[in-house]
Amino acid sequence: MGIFEPIDSADQDIADELVSVVATWIDRDVIPRASELEHADEFPQEMFDQMCEFGLFGATIPHEYGGLGLGAKTYARLIEELSRGWMSLSGILNTHKIASVMIERYGTPEQRDRHLPKMVDGQYRAAFSLSEPDSGSDAGALRCRAAKDGDEWIINGTKMWVTNGERASLVMLLARTPDDRVTCFIVEKEPGSEFEGIRTSKHIRKLGYKGLETVEMSYVDQRVPDANLLGGPEGMGNGLRYALSALELGRINIAARAVGVGQAAFDAAMRYSQERETFGKPIFEHQAIAFKLAEMATKLQAARLMTYDAAEKYDSGRRIDLEAGMAKLFASEAAFEICTDALRIHGGNGYTQEYDVERYFRDSPLMIIGEGTSEIQKMVIARKLRERHAVE
Repeated sequence: MGIFEPIDSADQDIADELVSVVATWIDRDVIPRASELEHADEFPQEMFDQMCEFGLFGATIPHEYGGLGLGAKTYARLIEELSRGWMSLSGILNTHKIASVMIERYGTPEQRDRHLPKMVDGQYRAAFSLSEPDSGSDAGALRCRAAKDGDEWIINGTKMWVTNGERASLVMLLARTPDDRVTCFIVEKEPGSEFEGIRTSKHIRKLGYKGLETVEMSYVDQRVPDANLLGGPEGMGNGLRYALSALELGRINIAARAVGVGQAAFDAAMRYSQERETFGKPIFEHQAIAFKLAEMATKLQAARLMTYDAAEKYDSGRRIDLEAGMAKLFASEAAFEICTDALRIHGGNGYTQEYDVERYFRDSPLMIIGEGTSEIQKMVIARKLRERHAVE
């Protein structure tokens, strides 16, 4: 259990206090060290330990399993603060949350009782494994196979872009069964080691989003008990539906990350524009810079409000494919534009590692790509618009 006891999602004062405590920690301990760790591509162990102490890994897990029981809006605010300090910290949480949502919503009572209490502690955390070398956005084209053998399943295949893949104790793995349907399996493994038929076949080097591992994982005759088929027998063939449902929270996470990174870039640009002088006055007093900052602030506020709106609708129990897709699309594109403009305002200094703005610039493209590219979001949005506004 972290330093905060389970929180009544209706108790806004307590939720605000948690966000405030995390924001203070970000300002004091994360921002001064983030670029150093990021450039070294070093896992932030002390920061991770503090996140565990706050109880963030159990943030949205219900009280009965030992979690904080937070709503999605408070969770989005926490992700925003983490990303304002260092976007990679929010990535440590995201796949864990997707997995916990899948187990909470679709797991059998035995699966929920077994896994969720352990998942409130970040020492037992989860990865989400959907993408493959030949099937990124086309999730339905995955080739990983699961064959039945008595009371076990034998998994063979390769998965890409697995965040937390090495350090995770549990992997939500989607594979194709002999009837050619996509099913989700709960794969348990020893973190940090090659285990039975699982191995890390490649570490993926990235432009940004450093400090946590993104790996390719290979499964060779990996045996998984039949009891670990998510949802039991009724889960057969429903893996993709389960995953896409849980990705609603994942897209709120990405949108909130974008808001956090955008806020950090905007803050840096505002500060620099009032300190840097050209032609005898701070550059903020030049209309070209002032107008640019006005546009950045407007985009940032719009992205934040769209993200909070999607989170509130998620908390109401509605399906939010449309709202989450819109928030993720707008916030991610806005963050990229804000970070680009922040770098331009910094001029040559923005192109150096002496200023954090270059890190924001490198991190921002991930939000455009992760949890479905902007082009995929537009497809989702268009499809949902037609459903909601169908002509009779």
